[in-house]
Amino acid sequence: MLAAAQRIRRSTDFADTIRTGRRTGRGALVVHLTVPQTSAPESADAAGEPAPPVRAGFIVSKAVGNAVHRNRVRRRLRHLVRDRLAGLPAGTDVVVRALRGAAELSYGQLGADLDGALAAARRGRQR
Repeated sequence: MLAAAQRIRRSTDFADTIRTGRRTGRGALVVHLTVPQTSAPESADAAGEPAPPVRAGFIVSKAVGNAVHRNRVRRRLRHLVRDRLAGLPAGTDVVVRALRGAAELSYGQLGADLDGALAAARRGRQR
């Protein structure tokens, strides 16, 4: 389970992350990643304020399946993302959107898709 501070809850936060973040897709997942411009941890420590948390949100539509399948996919994604939040810079927002085939994937395949999408989103576009 993600802590309350680590969850994106407001629709405006979801919309901002989706609109301004980098979007990458792998398999049955699409990841939107917004990294803050000033992610220097020393500036947060110098001001005496804690660094903003890394937050995650999930979008699992009815296209994935019925409520049982959607909730299973959401629980798996929450657990997978929780383990990967520590590797992201402070203040990062991540929205993971599950596509139609996500319910048929195993836990390992979802993890591999998530890792690939996060790595591609962090790299950005290669020119």
